[in-house]
Amino acid sequence: MTIALAISAALVAIAVVVIGAVTAAGTGGAGADRADPAAATETADAIERPTPTATPEPTPVAVQPALTPQVQAQIDYALTYWKDYNPEYGVLGITDCVNFASQTLLARGWQENDEWYNADDVYQASDTWRSSTSMRDWLATRPDLATPLDDTQRDEVEVGDIAQFDWDNSGDRDHTGIVTKVERTADGTKIYFAGHTLDSDYRDVDTAITVDHPGGTAYYWSLEQ
Repeated sequence: MTIALAISAALVAIAVVVIGAVTAAGTGGAGADRADPAAATETADAIERPTPTATPEPTPVAVQPALTPQVQAQIDYALTYWKDYNPEYGVLGITDCVNFASQTLLARGWQENDEWYNADDVYQASDTWRSSTSMRDWLATRPDLATPLDDTQRDEVEVGDIAQFDWDNSGDRDHTGIVTKVERTADGTKIYFAGHTLDSDYRDVDTAITVDHPGGTAYYWSLEQ
């Protein structure tokens, strides 16, 4: 009986040790070295999912509207003859800018009349055909043809409109061109024009009034036809 009791006690002791070891594994001990699954997931996210950064927005540029057939014909004419003068028309020496602008208006579809006309000898053409100031004065009486704009109204200028300049701010008009490109961005509106007398196809208005003629003023005629 003594031996049997001793064996039973030994077995009970062994069982206690085994149960204690299992309990320790579940609550601490070696079990404490195991990674928390939630923590592991957060760590993986931090590595695979970098902090989002804002993408800079591009500077918006207004799309150039499609030109009407009349305006397209006018611009095609201007870009064809801004440098290689049309031999069908005379040349007014170094003051040919309005003669050229008038030619583009014919290409646009304007009709000559007793106030605005060409002649076999261009020096016999109407003043409105060959003088910037006379063209201005005439257009001011023809709201059916054009609306005057100043340089603060650039947002209303379109390709095909007339650009005029007073280089010395004396009150007359010293130069005339035809608008060939308008760029509208968040920074403002840029206007380019074609013309004779300093032959150009895309001359920058800003350069014309700040570099070529510092202090000059630009004006425009928004064409109705």
